[in-house]
Amino acid sequence: MKNKKDIFDRIMSFKIFSPLYPFYEKYKEILLYLFFGAVTTAVSILSFAFFEYLAFDELIANIFSWILSVFIAFITNTIWVFDDTLKSGFVPKMFKFYTGRVSTLLIEELLLFVFIKLLLLNSLAVKCVAQVVVIILNYIISKLFVFKK
Repeated sequence: MKNKKDIFDRIMSFKIFSPLYPFYEKYKEILLYLFFGAVTTAVSILSFAFFEYLAFDELIANIFSWILSVFIAFITNTIWVFDDTLKSGFVPKMFKFYTGRVSTLLIEELLLFVFIKLLLLNSLAVKCVAQVVVIILNYIISKLFVFKK
């Protein structure tokens, strides 16, 4: 944990949140991952729906939504979630991050292909369920390989 307080530490230090502070301090990384995961997921789903509305194929729409959401995820995970100083360098860290995310993109694309293209299920519902799988896998990859301490 860093010495300098970030915006979330400052918010949680307000008197109204003082009963929750020990829980926050203990589980900060997971809580912030869930918070920013929700933000990233919202960007992913909303941009997917937008590209689909523009008549993009579902798999292409997913790739464009992936580009937007992974950029946001890299920034938020680096700065707040894993509190990374990038001592190992920006480019190597970004390469590891994007490599991990490409692997989960391939899994997500496979899920979308099977459940939308082959089984003809609702594309937005499938996208939402696939996001749950992706969030879990992304956390494991980030924690074990990208932002390991």
